[in-house]
Amino acid sequence: MSRLGRRSHTSKPHIAVVGAGLAGLRCADILLQNGFQVTIIEARNRVGGRLHQELLPNGHLADVGPNWIHGTDDNPMLDLAKQTNTAVSDWDSTSCVFGENGELFSLEDGEKYSTIMWDIVQDAFKHSNNSSHEIDSRESLHDFFVQKVTEKVPSTDADYERKRNIVMQISEMWGAFVGSPIYRQSLKFFWLEECIEGENLFCAGTYKKVLDEVAKPALEGAEIKFETKVDRISYQTNPEDKAKVRIQNGQTLDFDEVVVTAPLGWLKRNLDAFEPALPARITKAIGAIGYGCLEKVYVNFPKAFWLEKEGDNRKAEGFVQWLSPNYVPDLNPKRWNQEVVELASLGPEVSHPTLLFYTYGEQSKYITGELSKMSNPKEKDEFLLNFFKPYYSLMPHYSESDPDCKPSGFMATDWLHDELSGFGSYSNFQVGLEEGDTDIRTMREGLPDHGLWLAGEHTAPFVGLGTATGAYWSGEAVGKRIAEAYGRAK
Repeated sequence: MSRLGRRSHTSKPHIAVVGAGLAGLRCADILLQNGFQVTIIEARNRVGGRLHQELLPNGHLADVGPNWIHGTDDNPMLDLAKQTNTAVSDWDSTSCVFGENGELFSLEDGEKYSTIMWDIVQDAFKHSNNSSHEIDSRESLHDFFVQKVTEKVPSTDADYERKRNIVMQISEMWGAFVGSPIYRQSLKFFWLEECIEGENLFCAGTYKKVLDEVAKPALEGAEIKFETKVDRISYQTNPEDKAKVRIQNGQTLDFDEVVVTAPLGWLKRNLDAFEPALPARITKAIGAIGYGCLEKVYVNFPKAFWLEKEGDNRKAEGFVQWLSPNYVPDLNPKRWNQEVVELASLGPEVSHPTLLFYTYGEQSKYITGELSKMSNPKEKDEFLLNFFKPYYSLMPHYSESDPDCKPSGFMATDWLHDELSGFGSYSNFQVGLEEGDTDIRTMREGLPDHGLWLAGEHTAPFVGLGTATGAYWSGEAVGKRIAEAYGRAK
């Protein structure tokens, strides 16, 4: 009997979904709606995967994973946020930019340099979209900036070298979007970083209610095996076979289809979990697409000292940046940029006096590495205080003697040491990438004729790659494809 024939004869096909992140939960929902039996196998003791919240020391909930809703046009995450009354915020611009000597730029200058930076990003998207096949795979977004900044800041400008230098320093903030530095960002495949049209919104109320909503059908209708690691996935080599999933206690479970939603970082390190070995083209795709290391540090304060004070309209609101600091030679000799989203002006119900620092690349490796050597929470807090104080102490109204300016607590993420997230954050597109779009399509296709399907943010539609929306869409797409293969699609 052909594989398709067997599919149409199965009374209630049994599907395994490996991983209960957004992709796995959404896939399970679609499969349940179409009358499948679904078993989710999840190594953690909870749903959500990289979409996860924890309590900050100040009692507020915070996202440890995604914070943003990328784009507003037909974005299911925004629809779910509205449906669950989850507060979202938009910030128009960077309110505070500190130069390399710690000096605060005027609002006008800060906006001027940021605008030039975003104009060059838009030019790079255009160039990558139009000429991807002609661009050398070794070219980076940084290379493009070096070339373009001379056009945007001509040598006829007064002080043009300093101005160009500032634009180049601001350009480094790209790393906080993708989790790897700007000189690692592929220009050839920069177009894959374009998001859904519309604004980027901060998920001010956290993703918790959205996650609860997406998880509900799976929690109610699927069998979920928590704290269960998968160590072998044997996909079908002939149509009569079942697909087999071996879990770490040695037990082997049989299924009609297996959907693997494990993160790309996990796939990279666990290719030997597949039996037989995955085809060369899929293996190449998994190896070729990059994986970032974005981390966050939340710093709580008793009060938001950086907001406007009576009689003094200086304030920091939304984004704050410290460019290439040369004033912390002991703790930041490489002059890593610092970037903050302040959470005190989010809106009355969800705001709290907290600074959220984003780190990536070498800096995130350094911070998580240092923290992992410390067992005492007090020691960790001391390290974070010393590391970040040189930056927040430059913000408006800071005073060493004011108790409101002393942090009351910290929370640092550690995806880089998380085996289940693949020791990193999410997929990105790095220099050297030759066939990025084909790599994504290859993973997205999976091995449907062998009962093996892949889902996750790394297999999303191009506008959703590396986002929560993309993970959701990818699970939905695989669920629908399986339903169609069995002639069950509603």
